[in-house]
Amino acid sequence: MRSHHISKSQTAQTLALISERWGFKLPRLRNLVVHDLTGGARLMTGDGTAILDLDGTYLPFLSCDALLERFPAVRVDKGAIRFVCNGADIMRPGIVSHDGFAKGDVVRVVEPGGKHLAVGAALADGADLESMERGNVVKNLHYVSDRYWETGRPLV
Repeated sequence: MRSHHISKSQTAQTLALISERWGFKLPRLRNLVVHDLTGGARLMTGDGTAILDLDGTYLPFLSCDALLERFPAVRVDKGAIRFVCNGADIMRPGIVSHDGFAKGDVVRVVEPGGKHLAVGAALADGADLESMERGNVVKNLHYVSDRYWETGRPLV
């Protein structure tokens, strides 16, 4: 794994792009350290913030709770935990409650005790979930125990 610092101007540009995509302003960071992970993924860290870059899809790293709290949540039942932690997409029957979100938004997946299990992309609007009985709701992109978690956790 290779790590390198990026300049202040590159840091500012990167954070501006991510802020625009996520819809909220990220804290100003002096310099980001970019860690090249397996499969072309990158983990960007700095001042307690960790962002996973999966080929241009930016996700908060699962150990960065302060950042994760800013995203809408989908709460799953105990029966779904094992499947989510093995990379399965989040299905409607396993969802107990949810915050409002739009299709394509970054969504965090939370277990009944409040721990973050995964981060993914919404495949449906939150408003449509009430009428849904089945189907995929969130595409699981980063989850506890995945290759990014195992490699990146010591870096954060």
